[in-house]
Amino acid sequence: MAQLGGTPILVLREGSERTRGRDAQSRNIMAAKTIANAVKSTLGPKGMDKMLVDSMGDVVITNDGATILKEMDIEHPAAKMMVEISKTQDEEVGDGTTTAVIIAGELLKRAEDLLEQEVHPTLIAAGYRLAADKAYEILKGMSGNISPKDTDALRNIAVTSMTGKGAGTARELLTDLAVNAVSMVAEKGVKEIDIDNIKLEKKMGGSTEDTTLIMGMIIDKERVHPGMPKTVKNAKVALINSAIEIEKTEVDAKIEITAPEQLKAFLDEEEKMLKDMVDKVKVSGANVLFCQKGIDDLAQHYLSKEGIVAVRRVKESDMKKLASATSGKILTSLEEVRPEDLGKAGLVEERKIGGEEMIFVEDCLNPKAVSILLRGGTDHVVDELERGMHDALKVVAVTLEDGKYVAGGGAAEIELALKLRDYAASVGGREQLAIQAFADAVEVVPRALAENAGLDPIDMLVALRSAHERGEKNAGLDVFKGEPTDMVKAGVIEPLRVKTQAISSGTESATMILRIDDVIASSRASMPAGGGMPPGAGGMGMEGMGDY
Repeated sequence: MAQLGGTPILVLREGSERTRGRDAQSRNIMAAKTIANAVKSTLGPKGMDKMLVDSMGDVVITNDGATILKEMDIEHPAAKMMVEISKTQDEEVGDGTTTAVIIAGELLKRAEDLLEQEVHPTLIAAGYRLAADKAYEILKGMSGNISPKDTDALRNIAVTSMTGKGAGTARELLTDLAVNAVSMVAEKGVKEIDIDNIKLEKKMGGSTEDTTLIMGMIIDKERVHPGMPKTVKNAKVALINSAIEIEKTEVDAKIEITAPEQLKAFLDEEEKMLKDMVDKVKVSGANVLFCQKGIDDLAQHYLSKEGIVAVRRVKESDMKKLASATSGKILTSLEEVRPEDLGKAGLVEERKIGGEEMIFVEDCLNPKAVSILLRGGTDHVVDELERGMHDALKVVAVTLEDGKYVAGGGAAEIELALKLRDYAASVGGREQLAIQAFADAVEVVPRALAENAGLDPIDMLVALRSAHERGEKNAGLDVFKGEPTDMVKAGVIEPLRVKTQAISSGTESATMILRIDDVIASSRASMPAGGGMPPGAGGMGMEGMGDY
């Protein structure tokens, strides 16, 4: 509201709220810190899980940072930016979501101390950017090389990403499956690996140890006719994305039938058309048919008589994966079914899994799409297993793409902090304070690992720092022994991109939140004018979490 000659001029709608200066900054920083605090206790092998219950009463139990933040009903705009960090991290590298969020939270916490010392926010942001650029350089310098043949190192990377998740119990089996699956779908000469070609099919029942890798595809459908064979060996697979039924005409048409024999001739012609369709499939040599659309009842009968297994209404994504797995082509009509367009599979079989029929397309020669059947005692176990498996697949794929890894267990962060402090001294000016704050902030990772394992964080940080000063650059925190250990020898390694992406997204979000000095929140339409709290102006309903 402005005033002109004593007359108030309303610029914003009545009921809007505006927060400026230090007040706006401290509110935003508090919201971001609260989010970081919410996921901090999930970090590491001894991290705890969160139970999230939505408005419908559905329950999610997980310690995956991205899932926790996605399921939380967050209101504050600065807090939503923290959720975006975890989403980006999850999409880019699959793991390190909690790390990225707590680094952003800690950067803002350290910035708050500098703001109190009258350091300008733009200077802090500039210092943070300098530190982040130097951090990428340091991380690259301390990274090791890894090749696709180095399966033990790839397994260690998958184990590290799964440690502490619900999948931890059978992680030896699961990591083998993850490495094998990614190796199969990786194409020669193609730099990027598309893990969408690995289908994760969940079925409750059995135990985690019953999880299996299928050299082909699992389709959650059943045969269209009980007379069709349940098992087909040396299958030749036709993939059709048009309906096997009589199509209605595009234009409005009337057929006048004046005599009973005309009706019979009309029905016979329809029957003949369907029989011709089935004959085309048979002539091509196909004995398994996957159809993206419907299959007429009469066509089902004819297919069954010919001993052809047919499955209808298969999802488009599954059709594409079937084509990759069997080396077949997806055909738009039955007119073009030729023997050379058919896919091949050693076995196509309908099996009952968890009380439901599923079609298994197995023993494909060189599948570029595979399936992993996930089993577990309850829905919550299977869901968490899927999240853990997704992370493992993604980190293995990222490692194969980049060929670089760094030590885990907080080793990379301690080394980073040590080198950044030396770098800060060479920069000078007020940015030096921000670079030192950045160095202190990245140490939140080993500190959180120690706290979550019930160890004294200060003692552990001192022990780790002294180990790194002695030149042990791979020394990280062994949370089981409670002492610094060489993480590379212990097999605790992570893809380089997980660390660089966490620092990149954490720094970008922290600097963006720091530069906000004015929050203008419009009133909600449903609120009475001038009353209530605008969105983003208040807390998040999580005030009890305290500061860290």
